[in-house]
Amino acid sequence: MDKIMARGMTFKACHGVLAFEKAEPQTFRVDADLLLDTSIAGKSDDIKDTVSYAEVFALIRNIVEQESYQLLEALAENIAAALLFQFPIAGVEITVYKPEAPVEGEFDYFGVSIKRYRN
Repeated sequence: MDKIMARGMTFKACHGVLAFEKAEPQTFRVDADLLLDTSIAGKSDDIKDTVSYAEVFALIRNIVEQESYQLLEALAENIAAALLFQFPIAGVEITVYKPEAPVEGEFDYFGVSIKRYRN
């Protein structure tokens, strides 16, 4: 199975368990791997035979920036479900990173990675 990869999509949003996380936007990064057969697009060289990167970005941006979840798990799940619903893909892997998580100590980020497939 082929894949289209989107890496490091960065947004400001309000997700988290704590009250201040719901009020003060933090940075979130999202990586997405869309699993699909790209052979037709590879032969036709026509955007109609694949998935638009711009549409993928817009869908993810809308979910991250316009919705609010307590858990990264829920954010990732909803991104995956929307991508599977909107696009003709066989599966998706979503990783959500929260580099400003309210955890005392030094770290690069906390994150969640999920894989979901079309039934």
